[in-house]
Amino acid sequence: MAAAESSPLTTHVLNTGDGVPAARMALSLHRLDSQLMIWNMLSVGTTNKDGRCAGLVSGGALSPGMYKLRFETGSYWESLGQTSFYPYVEVVFTISAQEQSFHLPLLMTRFSYSTYRGS
Repeated sequence: MAAAESSPLTTHVLNTGDGVPAARMALSLHRLDSQLMIWNMLSVGTTNKDGRCAGLVSGGALSPGMYKLRFETGSYWESLGQTSFYPYVEVVFTISAQEQSFHLPLLMTRFSYSTYRGS
């Protein structure tokens, strides 16, 4: 994994049902091959004790295109001895300029989630 300071993409996952960061959640970053219409995995990561996963990619690695972050929410809830309605959450987004930075938070409970483009 790249250093957090050089990553143009960061995320922060919060378990809003319990009011805590979602620690130790697996996630992966994918890019759409627009000609083949398939998703190619670029990297994997795990949230830290603060629910953050900063170093998914190194600076300059995100060229314009369509991407998705896949959060393994079902496994996270199972690790807490709970069930969840959503086995995973995929957030699809578009990058239009390579020099941009993105922060994509995920707020979740066992039965709901929301996301937004953070700063």
